[in-house]
Amino acid sequence: MDLNQLLYRHQISLMSASAASCPEARIAHHGMATLYAGRIDALRPLGARELLHLRQPA
Repeated sequence: MDLNQLLYRHQISLMSASAASCPEARIAHHGMATLYAGRIDALRPLGARELLHLRQPA
């Protein structure tokens, strides 16, 4: 998953957590957002050039 996809999914997870109607769903969505944030933090320092070889072929 590239950085833009991770950023998108992170944002969707945060919005889903905000809109969740039960605590369990809120916790699950926050958990996913946390996982995405970790992956984003790991990829950002690499920069775009280094990420090109990590992309999987379509």
